[in-house]
Amino acid sequence: MPTHLDEVMSQMSRQLELPLGDRGAAPRLVRSEETESAVSGVRTPGLSGLMERVVDVSNIRTALKRVKRNKGSAGVDGMTVGDLTEHLRWAWPRLREQLLDGSYKPQPVREVRLKKPGGGERMLGIPTVVDRFIQQAILQVLQPLYDPTFSEHSYGFRPRRGAHGAVKQACAFANEGRHVVVDVDLSKFFDRVHHDVLMGKLAKDIGDKRLLRLIRRYLSVGVMRLGEAKERHQGTPQGGPLSPLLANILLDEVDQELSRRGHAFVRYADDLNVFVRSQRAGERVMALLRKLFGQLHLVINEEKSAVAKVFTRTFLGFAFWRRRGRVEVRVSDKAKKAMKDKVRQLTRRQTGRSLQDVAKGLRSFLLGWKNYFRLAETPSVFRSLDEWIRHRLRAIRWKQTGRGNWWRHSGTKDFSFKFPIRFFDELGVPQLVS
Repeated sequence: MPTHLDEVMSQMSRQLELPLGDRGAAPRLVRSEETESAVSGVRTPGLSGLMERVVDVSNIRTALKRVKRNKGSAGVDGMTVGDLTEHLRWAWPRLREQLLDGSYKPQPVREVRLKKPGGGERMLGIPTVVDRFIQQAILQVLQPLYDPTFSEHSYGFRPRRGAHGAVKQACAFANEGRHVVVDVDLSKFFDRVHHDVLMGKLAKDIGDKRLLRLIRRYLSVGVMRLGEAKERHQGTPQGGPLSPLLANILLDEVDQELSRRGHAFVRYADDLNVFVRSQRAGERVMALLRKLFGQLHLVINEEKSAVAKVFTRTFLGFAFWRRRGRVEVRVSDKAKKAMKDKVRQLTRRQTGRSLQDVAKGLRSFLLGWKNYFRLAETPSVFRSLDEWIRHRLRAIRWKQTGRGNWWRHSGTKDFSFKFPIRFFDELGVPQLVS
């Protein structure tokens, strides 16, 4: 064993070295790949020694790779993901010591406010890169302990699960004749997470007081606003790797009670749909959910929640419709409007922008949109959107070369003949209908 601090630092520096060529595909925070762990196990009440797993060399190497792949912006200290490896080469020995002796204190998160498509704002709390690295290391230890115990009806932020699985299951329930849905939207869920309730649940399973203390600190760490850190007494800010798992741990109690009662339901994060056969049954389930969420100090948004026919509601951007006696999925009207708004933004007819530049920016968005909504069984809708997108691109071309009413002329048969579908294929604009 090394006896001098410089020897320890040298040893840990070598352990932290990563191949610079390891660039891999970058999974987003909302995807399940990031929750796969370097360690495995089963949930055991009172399990201790977890912090040693967190700082295990193989675990921190995986955490470092994931944080680098996820990229993301800097926190309050200004450190970037690109700076992290070099920082850890000299800072890790001390950081590891603080994690093991329970003295580590996270830095405040940086507040970022995003506008919601339907109005209002969503607050993100961006941790420092070092804190994202530590949270990722914790996640990789806790996820495999908790995930096997979660309900099969929970799809959000879990390995090998996602939105498509949730939508397929919802459609399957509707095809069983459950045409009434209890559609629940929680009011400001991430802002309302009750720290004591959540910590009480964690304490039943985690016997490592150092880890419990650190998670409590991550929950209560201040949000930097106008140069001052505002302490939090409830809520867990979206933006850190650990928040989605904590949300699932908190909401699992509701999942288990619904399963115990034999209900057909699907939950993705704080979006919950329960499928029943009658309005009366739906009203009973809604009353039950008000009680269950109330016990967790959570509030149902009554304006956005409802007991209604499944064909009148949306789920994760999809809507349901009946065709040939079966329930199938389509892109919701709201999702189509948001898509068209984004395309309008990307295809603004500004001078100085070539059609090639516009197509390049459009390609990335359309590929992601097409991949997400590929479950929708509505080729005619995709065909119509393709035609509309090409019309907008032809309008850009007409404005660059022609005169008069550019939108009307760009839609004529002659202009369409000059710029056929093949022309846009060669530009790299993907077809949604293919």
